[in-house]
Amino acid sequence: MTAEEIETRLRAALAPQRLEVLDDSHLHAGHAGAREGRHFTVRITSPRFAGLSRVARHRLVYDVLGPLAAQGVHALAIVAEAPDAD
Repeated sequence: MTAEEIETRLRAALAPQRLEVLDDSHLHAGHAGAREGRHFTVRITSPRFAGLSRVARHRLVYDVLGPLAAQGVHALAIVAEAPDAD
């Protein structure tokens, strides 16, 4: 899975107002997890997150992306906010 694939899936499913997907894999070169897959950071603001807890927002992101380990992703850092979050 690439940053572009992650972005495409999240845009289609969550209609974000803001979305940034960073491939952080280069920051983890040399550690054991680097051999198991890529590392990404997702920063997303979507109306779909309104009224949801942080855990529920993260679950929505994971549900959209599917089984990450099977797609070559070792780590995913998520910052998910509703549009009115300060």
